[in-house]
Amino acid sequence: MKALVFNPFSGAAGDMILGCTLDLGADRKTVKELIEASVEVSVDIREVVKKGIRALDVRINVPEKEPVRTYSELMDVVKAAKLPPNVEASALDIFLKLAEAEASVHGQPDLENLHFHEVGQSDALADIIGSSAAIHFLNCDSVYCTPINVGSGTIECAHGVLPVPAPATLELLRRGKFYFRGGIEKKELLTPTGAAILAHFARPLEVFPQGRVLSIGYGAGDSDLAGPNVLQGMVSELDSCLIPDIIEVLETNADDVSGEVLGNLFDELLAMGARDVAILPATMKKSRPAHIIKVIAKPEDTAKLARKIIIETGSLGVRVIPTRHRLMAARGIELVKFEVEGQVYEAAVKIARDSEGILLNISAEFEDCKKIAKTSGVPVKEVMRKAEEAARRLFS
Repeated sequence: MKALVFNPFSGAAGDMILGCTLDLGADRKTVKELIEASVEVSVDIREVVKKGIRALDVRINVPEKEPVRTYSELMDVVKAAKLPPNVEASALDIFLKLAEAEASVHGQPDLENLHFHEVGQSDALADIIGSSAAIHFLNCDSVYCTPINVGSGTIECAHGVLPVPAPATLELLRRGKFYFRGGIEKKELLTPTGAAILAHFARPLEVFPQGRVLSIGYGAGDSDLAGPNVLQGMVSELDSCLIPDIIEVLETNADDVSGEVLGNLFDELLAMGARDVAILPATMKKSRPAHIIKVIAKPEDTAKLARKIIIETGSLGVRVIPTRHRLMAARGIELVKFEVEGQVYEAAVKIARDSEGILLNISAEFEDCKKIAKTSGVPVKEVMRKAEEAARRLFS
């Protein structure tokens, strides 16, 4: 599977995304002509060096004076451009995401008359149309984005002085569920346009997906920063369609703790956010019976879970195995209805899919099936089979 991965270690703006995707191999002549035929601008593309990194710099030359456009006027511009259907659909959705974020921040439900002060100009139209065309041109199966450096400090805009990230940008980050961090640079490194393009195309990742890099591209930003102001992108052949994740493993030995305490600890750790808990029988020195407690957790939950283990077991320490990467399926719970002995029942099933939505596994929830088995008199394994068959018919 071929994937486009953005790594915004120095933020992202519309022109940086456009430059990055052109540098990755999208046809420069085709994209440039498409932009200039759609918006009253001219496009200059040149190579620059940013703190030692060669990157593609895209400059959108716009008229000196432009009107402030409303959302409906922007939609008219995009539709009038007669873009390829997939490019038009992407551009319209990106502007819709921008409009919804702005409306949410300003408490203005009327999208049609919403005014775009910063992102309603021709350069934003050019960036969004061009980036959409270039990303579709690369023809990747999926697009991902690692944690974004948003910058820090404040910015001046039509609404006054605002914090970084700007409220609309923050709303786009929230809606896209992106991972992000502040930077040492007192600047806005992620623009609303950049955030909206990423929100439309990319899925958030905490770490790079496992695979083989086929090509690398860099899109240049305007400002000169302490580090290279570029957006890094790569096209990779992924090893699988599984989702990368970061975990830590907590482990300790308990040789003087009752089964009741361990059972309660098991439930408490899961309730506190542990991803999985295992308590294994062990033999310690002098042949004393004991248990090994192993917990899989997200790094941000490690400290509180370790404290809980120490408080409940009297352990003097918890080992934390260094952060490891794991690949996992995306999981969801669905309710299915099915027939058992002429009676219709409902049970939850767990659906596992890869990052492209391909079904990997279906498993019925045991407790639901156990209740149905008790009511119907049918063996629980038969109830589970019927539930999984019903789910497979619905979700395959």
